[in-house]
Amino acid sequence: MKDAVIIEAVRTPFAKYNGAFRDIPANKLLANALQSVVSRSGIDKEKIEDVIAGSVTQIGEQAADIARQSSLMAGFPVEVAGVTLNRFCGSGQQAVHFGSQVIDAGDANYIIACGAESMTRVAMLTDMTLGEPYKDFAPMGAELLKQYPLVHQGVSAELIADKWGISRADVDAFAIDSHAKAQAAINTGANKEISPMQGLDKEGNSIILEADEGVRAVIDSNKLSTLKTIFRPKGDGVVTAGNASQISDGAAAVLIANKKIAVADGFKPRARFRARVVVGSDPVLQLDGPIAATKLALKKAGLTVDDIDWFEINEAFATVSLAWMKAINPAPEKVNPWGGAIAHGHPLGATGAGLMAKMLAGLEATDGQFALQTMCIGLGMATATIIERI
Repeated sequence: MKDAVIIEAVRTPFAKYNGAFRDIPANKLLANALQSVVSRSGIDKEKIEDVIAGSVTQIGEQAADIARQSSLMAGFPVEVAGVTLNRFCGSGQQAVHFGSQVIDAGDANYIIACGAESMTRVAMLTDMTLGEPYKDFAPMGAELLKQYPLVHQGVSAELIADKWGISRADVDAFAIDSHAKAQAAINTGANKEISPMQGLDKEGNSIILEADEGVRAVIDSNKLSTLKTIFRPKGDGVVTAGNASQISDGAAAVLIANKKIAVADGFKPRARFRARVVVGSDPVLQLDGPIAATKLALKKAGLTVDDIDWFEINEAFATVSLAWMKAINPAPEKVNPWGGAIAHGHPLGATGAGLMAKMLAGLEATDGQFALQTMCIGLGMATATIIERI
């Protein structure tokens, strides 16, 4: 084991759907994140041995190995390879896992794990439908659908609410809290992991986006409570556009290194990996995997819930986070202290690496030791990572 460590971790601000990054393809978003992680760390690009990227909807301009495209756009030497993976919403986090595992195996000394997604420019699920608008899961074939009657994740989010007794008031309150925490982080300049990026305002003028675009400073609770449920008839469901993650655009990058080599090269490691896990769960309920992933990660790390100083659970839907909190029972103030995807958005392939960057910045800001990140994933999977601050 070579003791993989995180040297630097950055993310772009996450922009709203059809927002500030509407004219920027994903490969440029990722190139920006790659340049930022190199600039902040001070590493020579020649030392990077591979770029591992997560990206979910790999079709059109987001296809053709975005990791390789973006590393070239970022000015990396042609000798620096790149590979792109898809573990749905967990892709960016899986890229971090794979990158650190390459280091631990002794196959490389410096890896950049990253992710990118432009959900504005490349519509979700169109890789399955070959560019046509998504309608249902028919392209997956009758054999699989007979075995597992797959449903939209929003339907699964409603099933989660049923199973864990989560009410509309619960999810709306959670959403309001997410925005409030994210706005507080913006107000105090807490998000040191964010690397500002040029974009466009509503009128098409050039701006520098410095914070997540989707965060609302004030949420009208009465208006939020009147939003229509999307996946069930009114009065018979809890999931609305206001308590689910925002469709967004963004990228993130994490520089991972062999600790011994990095220290010899003059770098200061910021965190090490204590656990990396992926689990499968029921493909129909599909969103409860973070519960099992969290328990397994804690077991592998030899830690308890009380040992964790910062939890980062992806807010794909408020029901997912609330069910996880009921099952895991963490101290509420340790969960997504700077808000989550309901406020700042969820640019699919980028989110996992972005949450890692945010979590590390938060751990340092609060002088914590251990942090745990977990994400629900389509078709019933989940990833979890525990890092320890050095």
